Amino acid sequence: QVQLVESGGGLVQPGGSLRLSCAASGSISSIYAMGWYRQAPGKQRELVATINRGGSTNYADSVKGRFTISRDNAKNTVYLQMDSLKPEDTAGYYCKLQTPTRIYWGQGTQVTVSS
Repeated sequence: QVQLVESGGGLVQPGGSLRLSCAASGSISSIYAMGWYRQAPGKQRELVATINRGGSTNYADSVKGRFTISRDNAKNTVYLQMDSLKPEDTAGYYCKLQTPTRIYWGQGTQVTVSS
């Protein structure tokens, strides 16, 4: 069984920064990619950023230049550095882990950007 534990969410003012972490544990044979998705109330879950095992990254246009995804392969942990946060970034942020055969999701961490 694979577990994903997210941390780092919270309340921040517009223009501020947060760093999310997602640590994977359990029977992980091979990680293809990890990433972050978000879901605001009344909206569909959307991609924020992903990083594959080779280190290639992909970002949603709305976060390019503000968010940075990184990964510590030794710790099976993925990070999301979020800078210049905007109120429209407010959402539940979910970690996703993809292996060759399965996809796992974390429970989510709330990010609220408000003055």
